[in-house]
Amino acid sequence: MGVPGRFFEDFNVGDVLRHSKTKTVTQADNIEFCRLTDNNQPLHLDEAYAKKTPFGRVVVNGLLPISWGVGVSVEDTTAGTLVGNLGYEDVQNTAPTFPGDTLRCETTVLEKRPSSKPDRGIVTLRHSVRKQDGTEVATFKRIVMVQIRGSRK
Repeated sequence: MGVPGRFFEDFNVGDVLRHSKTKTVTQADNIEFCRLTDNNQPLHLDEAYAKKTPFGRVVVNGLLPISWGVGVSVEDTTAGTLVGNLGYEDVQNTAPTFPGDTLRCETTVLEKRPSSKPDRGIVTLRHSVRKQDGTEVATFKRIVMVQIRGSRK
C-alpha cells in the first residue's frame, strides 16, 4: 500500500512544494487554539482590549499559522514516512494574522543527509505561511527524519 508522504529518496534539495489546501482562520479557531494551549493573552481574545493596541483589532495567536503550516504540509512531505520531527529552527512570525485571513503554505527542501541508521535520512524543510495578499506571516525550518524506501518491515 502506498503512502502519500515522501521517502528520503523522494526529497530533492531545491524542490518547492505548494500545498493545495488553504485555511480561512476564524475567531472561533483562534479562541479554540488559545484554549487548547492555555493562552489567555487578551490581544487574541478580547476585542475591546485589542482595539486599543497598535493593531486595532484581535490578532490570531502566532503559533496557530505555524502549527497549521506543519499540519498542512504533512500529506505532501512526511505522511506515512516520518520517523520523527527532530526540531524547529529560525521560527519567525513575520506579520500578524487576523481573523478572516486565508492561509496557504509552501515548503522548500533545503538539505538532506543520511542518518547514522541505514533505514532513514534527515531532511531540512523551510515552511512559509502566507495570507491571501501574499504577505508572509510565518517562516520556519523543520528538521525531519524519514524512512528510506524499502526499509519498512
